[in-house]
Amino acid sequence: MQQTVVEHLDRLTEDVLALTLRATGEELAPWEPGAHIDLFVPNWLTRQYSLCGDPADRDAYRIAVRYDPLSRGGSEYLHRFLRPGRTLNVSLPRNHFPLVTASRYLFLAGGIGITPLLPMMRAAAAAALPATLLYVGPSADTMPFADELRRAHGDRVRIVETGRQGRPDLDTLAATLEPDTKVYCCGPAGMLAAAEAAFPAERLHAERFQPAARTFGPDTAFEAVCARSASTVAVPAGVSLLDALSHAGHPLPAGCREGVCGSCDVTVLDGAPEHRDDIGAPQGHMYPCVSRALSPRLVLDL
Repeated sequence: MQQTVVEHLDRLTEDVLALTLRATGEELAPWEPGAHIDLFVPNWLTRQYSLCGDPADRDAYRIAVRYDPLSRGGSEYLHRFLRPGRTLNVSLPRNHFPLVTASRYLFLAGGIGITPLLPMMRAAAAAALPATLLYVGPSADTMPFADELRRAHGDRVRIVETGRQGRPDLDTLAATLEPDTKVYCCGPAGMLAAAEAAFPAERLHAERFQPAARTFGPDTAFEAVCARSASTVAVPAGVSLLDALSHAGHPLPAGCREGVCGSCDVTVLDGAPEHRDDIGAPQGHMYPCVSRALSPRLVLDL
C-alpha cells in the first residue's frame, strides 16, 4: 500500500478525467509500461487503472478515468466528488501487459485503451525503435491524449475518427507489417476481436477491459486447504473460491472480481487449478475470484 495525494485533476474530454497522484513521503514504487495500480476509492470501492505517466518520475503516478454511466460507483465518485488535496491509497504496481523486447512495434488503441500504450510509445521512441500508433475513437474530441500524442510523435500516430472515417481495416494493416513487428492492443471487445482475427497470436499482446466470453464446464464443489493455518474450507458449486475463503476468515484483496486485474493472487502448493482468468496466472498461482479446481482439493499458501 502507498499513500498519495491528488495533485491535479485535468479534464481531458467531456468524460475522461486525468489524475496526478503525488507521493506523500518516500518515492513511489517503480513501474514499467503496461503496469496498473489498484486505486482505493474513498467510497470503499477498489478500481484498477493503467499508469500512463512517466516511469522515470518516482514522485507521481498519472492515471485517466473514463466516466461510465453504468458505473458501480467508482468512476462516478472520481468524476463528481474527488478534489485536489484528497489523500488516496494505491497498491504497488502490477504488470500483466509488459512491453516485450522487439525490433519494431504497432500499437492499437481504442478509446480509454490508450492509457497503457502511452508509456509504451514513449519507451519505443526513447529507444529509437520503429513504432506506430493507430488510435481509434468516435471523434477527436472524445479521444484523450490525442493532441499530446501528435505533439510527441508526429506522423507516427494515426488518429482514426470512426464517425467520419469508419473502422480501420486491420486485415490490410496486418498484411503490410514487417514480420518482426510486435502488436499491442488495448480497447473495447470489438477491437480486440478484430485484432485477434487479423494478427497471428504469437505477435499479438492484448489487454481487456472486461473478461472474454468463454464457456467452462459446470461448477463442482471442492476443498481448499489453507496450509499455514491448517484449516480446510469447503467451496460449494456456485460460490467462488475467493468468497468461500473470505467467509472462512481468510480474506484476500479483491479488485475486479472478474479475473482481469490479478489483485487476489494466491499461491497453489498442491492440486490442479482450473484457470478462468484472462491474464494468465503464473505457474503455481491462481486468481480465486473466478478460477476453481480440477482436482477435489487445492492446497493454498494461506
